[in-house]
Amino acid sequence: MTDNAAVATRLFTSESVTEGHPDKICDAISDAILDALLEKDPASRVAVETLVTTGQVHVVGEVRTEAYVEIPALVRDTLKSIGFTSSEVGFDGNTCGVNIAIGEQSQEIGAGVDNSTEARAHDEDYDAENDTAGAGDQGLMFGYASNETAEYMPLPIALAHRLSRRLTQVRKEGIVDHLRPDGKTQVTFAYTDDNEPSHLDTVVISTQHDAEVDSAWLEGPLRSEVLEWVIKDAGLEKYYTEDTTLLVNPSGSFILGGPMGDAGLTGRKIIVDTYGGMARHGGGAFSGKDPSKVDRSAAYAMRWVAKNIVAAGLADRAEVQVAYAIGRAKPVGLYVETFGTAKEGLSDANIQAAVDQVFDLRPAAIIRELDLLRPIYAQTAAYGHFGRTDVELPWEQLNRVEALRAAAGL
Repeated sequence: MTDNAAVATRLFTSESVTEGHPDKICDAISDAILDALLEKDPASRVAVETLVTTGQVHVVGEVRTEAYVEIPALVRDTLKSIGFTSSEVGFDGNTCGVNIAIGEQSQEIGAGVDNSTEARAHDEDYDAENDTAGAGDQGLMFGYASNETAEYMPLPIALAHRLSRRLTQVRKEGIVDHLRPDGKTQVTFAYTDDNEPSHLDTVVISTQHDAEVDSAWLEGPLRSEVLEWVIKDAGLEKYYTEDTTLLVNPSGSFILGGPMGDAGLTGRKIIVDTYGGMARHGGGAFSGKDPSKVDRSAAYAMRWVAKNIVAAGLADRAEVQVAYAIGRAKPVGLYVETFGTAKEGLSDANIQAAVDQVFDLRPAAIIRELDLLRPIYAQTAAYGHFGRTDVELPWEQLNRVEALRAAAGL
C-alpha cells in the first residue's frame, strides 16, 4: 500500500463502452438518422429509437420533416463503420434485416413546441424570439462539472472514456490484433475524505476477440497499448501504481459479441453518456432526439452552465438542475448545488442568482446560443457527450466565465 492509499477510504467506479456495444450501435444509428435529417432540414423534429438483435435492426419513432433520407443505407453504413461487416464478428451490416416503422410527430406535441403557453397568453412581457417555442416535454435535467480534470469532468469517467476510445483505435488501426468491435472499460479510483482522487485502484477491460486467442494473451498488449498508453497520454502517471489491478475479460472468453450476444436499445447508457454516476441524472436519454427535446438540449445547457461556474472559480464542483413543463418556454425550476465547495463569501443561492442573470434557459435561447440545429450529434453517440477531448462541442465552450464572475460580484 502506498501512503496515498493508506488515507483513501472510498472507492468510486465509472464505466464506458465502445461503439461496438449493442446499445451504442443503436445510439449511433439513431443519431446518424437525426444528423442526416438536420443536414437537409434544420427544422426537423426527430424522435428515433433503434433496436438491434441477431440479424435484425428495427428503427421506430416519430418525425416531422421536409427532408428525405435513405434510412436503410444509413443503418448499414453505420454498422459497417463500427466494424460489423460479417456474421463472424457478431453482425453483418451488408446483409442484416432492416425494418422501419416511423410515423409523424404528434400534432398535439408539435403544437406545444411551436406555440408555447406564453405565446398563447401573449402577456405584456412576451418575447417573440424566445417565448414562442415551448419545451418538447416536461422533465428535469442535470449538468455537472468539477476541477478534477482539465476537461472539468470527474476523473473516473474521463479515464474510462479515454480507455474505450483507445480500445477502438488499437482495433481499427491494427495496433492490437484479434480484437472485435464490442467492448467495455471500467475504472475504480480511491478517494480521500476530502473528495480528492488518491490512486487508480482497478481497471477492467472487456473486449470481444477472435476465437484463436484467449484473454491471457490479450492482457499484455492491452496493458501496454491501451492502459499504459492512455495513462501517459493523459498525464495520469501519479495515480497509476504497482498496486493498480488490471482485469482483462475477467469472465473468460468473449468471442460472441455485438447484437448476436445481446440485444441493444437506444438510450440505455445514460450514465455512460453523462458523468459516470458522479452526478444525478434526470432520466432522459439523448440519442435520436432533435434539440426541441429538452431531455437533450437542456442537459447540454446544464453542462455549459456547470462548466462555466467551475471555470469562473465560483466553486470546485457544481451540479445544476433545470426543469420544464411541456409547452412552456420558461423553466419551472432552477437549482444549484456546490457540495460545500463554493468560493468563500459565496453561497449556492448567490451562484444560482448569477446563473439566472447570465444564462437564458428557454429552449429557443438554448438552441440559438449553442447553435444546435446542425448535424453534430453522431459524434456524441459513443464515448460520452461531455468533456470530450477528441471533438469540439458547443456546450463545452467557456464563454460565460467573466459574466458569471461579474454577476457574482467577483
